[in-house]
Amino acid sequence: MPDEQAGAITISTNGTAPPHAPVVTIEKACAADAEAIHALVTHFADRDEMLHRPLNEVYENLRDFYVARVDGEFAGCVALHLWWADLAEIKSLAVREDRQLKGIGYRLVSACLEEARRLGLAKVFALTYKPGFFEKLNFSVADVMEFPRKVWNECYRCPKFANCNEIAVGIDLSVAPATQALAP
Repeated sequence: MPDEQAGAITISTNGTAPPHAPVVTIEKACAADAEAIHALVTHFADRDEMLHRPLNEVYENLRDFYVARVDGEFAGCVALHLWWADLAEIKSLAVREDRQLKGIGYRLVSACLEEARRLGLAKVFALTYKPGFFEKLNFSVADVMEFPRKVWNECYRCPKFANCNEIAVGIDLSVAPATQALAP
């Protein structure tokens, strides 16, 4: 069961896990995380698995970011960017390769969805090269033109705009959580 203190969500092991099991925390990013966020995003962007984010953009949007730590060590990041009164975007989701397939991405997205619900948002979307990951979290493939504020405020400036191969996915938060239970 998560333990929430000072903006951090600590996900600890249960009583049956070995005592050396790692402790994963999800917390809001701080200024000291900006370079690690930038380096991780750049690593995957250089492989054309996500879009680049300049370091100044990471700092400008630092309050949007959550970071994952495993035993205190930076392991991943995600941002929840508000677009309007009813809409937010999940951006820059990345987990270190040595920490993947351990539920960290799920926990990062879950933190964003919890915040979106707390803010009273109706819909959250993401543009991704890996829609299957989001579909496992109850997102559905969507038409990017459902998000015109995103397209005409950001996408049109992207060098890939004319040939974008990212896939839009969205989740309707107005649906009762019992019908959209997330599975790790």
